[in-house]
Amino acid sequence: MTKKKIILALATSMSILALAACSNEPKNTEIATMKGGTITALDFYENARTQQSSQQIVFDLILSDVFVKHYGDEITDKDVEKELKELFGDDLDAALKQSGLTRKEADKLIRDRLAYDKGLRAHVELTDADLKAAWEAFHPEVEAQIISVLSEEDAADMIKKANEKDADFGKLAKENSLHSSKDDNGKVTFSSSTDASVVPAEVKAAAFELKDGEISEAIPVASQYGTTYYVVKMVKTQEKGNDMSKFEKEVKEAATTAKLADQAFINKAIGEELIKANVKVKDEAFATLLTPFIDAANPPKASSDSSEEASKDSEKDSSEEKTDETTDSTSK
Repeated sequence: MTKKKIILALATSMSILALAACSNEPKNTEIATMKGGTITALDFYENARTQQSSQQIVFDLILSDVFVKHYGDEITDKDVEKELKELFGDDLDAALKQSGLTRKEADKLIRDRLAYDKGLRAHVELTDADLKAAWEAFHPEVEAQIISVLSEEDAADMIKKANEKDADFGKLAKENSLHSSKDDNGKVTFSSSTDASVVPAEVKAAAFELKDGEISEAIPVASQYGTTYYVVKMVKTQEKGNDMSKFEKEVKEAATTAKLADQAFINKAIGEELIKANVKVKDEAFATLLTPFIDAANPPKASSDSSEEASKDSEKDSSEEKTDETTDSTSK
């Protein structure tokens, strides 16, 4: 899911929570009335709290409070502004209006997400194995041009035209490509760690095999919306060589990104933050909401006790067997 979709999903949760918040008012607010009946904020809450979607909403609320409390002070207004522009573009007001968000709501959602990311990163401890794996998958930044089209036939046509004498790949991209780079003649710089929303993994893999000036075959990239076909021309490639220290910063970031995509790591980090914040769930409808995360950070004692007990039983059995053997030997 892209960052923009995450923000919009959170915005939906925010609107639902605004309704649920009514139940905290001194009076049980009426939401709707009809002949012979009334639906109140308390009715809404009692119904909503048992819905599966409410589990996610409450979890998001808890997570937001915990991470903003611990890491929110590290997020600056400049960080928020930069993220807003990356997500919604320069015409921010129009984009927010289309998304149904006010500037204040958008700022909060962005600040929450950045605090969450900052918090997860605080838990990252890279090992030599992490760095080795990142180095093996790493490819330094290259310069290329990209054309994306909707059919294999169109891709074949682009490849044919791109390979003609005196062909202008940039012009072809500008006139035919669906990729966001079309306005800059298809020019893109990317490395192995570039987000797939910018350059898909399949396209990166094919591009890294090209030499300067070479043009790829058609590269199919499937998504929920269908298959898009890419054609890449390598402008300037870069070999990584054998010296990882030359790309130390990039490799560490790649290793960190891999950690941040590891669900086991995420669960443990969230659990540690929940324990640090001493979060207690009071409503039985959400009794097990945080259990997977708490367990990931602090495995239940029961399993540890069981192991110790099993070990003691094993030692006891072994001791009894030795005693029996000694007894048998003595009687002989």
